[in-house]
Amino acid sequence: MKTVFAAAVAMLFLSGPVAAGCSEGLAELRWDGGSARFAVEIADDGAERAQGLMNRTTLPSGAGMLFIYEQPQTVAFWMKNTLIPLDMIFVGADGRVNGVHANAVPGDLTAIPGPPETLMVLEINGGLAERLGLTEGAELRHPALDQNAALWPCS
Repeated sequence: MKTVFAAAVAMLFLSGPVAAGCSEGLAELRWDGGSARFAVEIADDGAERAQGLMNRTTLPSGAGMLFIYEQPQTVAFWMKNTLIPLDMIFVGADGRVNGVHANAVPGDLTAIPGPPETLMVLEINGGLAERLGLTEGAELRHPALDQNAALWPCS
């Protein structure tokens, strides 16, 4: 798995604007009333996306996994062999969060569908999105987005 993950990087709760620029190893989010950034592992091919966060017993609070697809599409996740509860944040091609599934149950084989036209999915610790106030409409910034279409481009 392509690891651009920095376990030592803690999630930052930001009160003001995030500094310009982007890093492949960071997923930055902003919304009315808040912002956050996560050190992310990238899952951008079939094998990496299939493995996901399976068989892990912990996930640092400032970390996550960013699933990146080649084009916007309908996606579905399940929690087979996943040992920790996760929030799934579904993101469209422009970087807008278009769905949040909270507290996916470890081991559950029930499909968790994302909205149509999903380009990315950020998985973070279960319950964290609610604690942060992260909801649909938030904007994600990452260099894998088409910077000409992104609501919050890397600059």
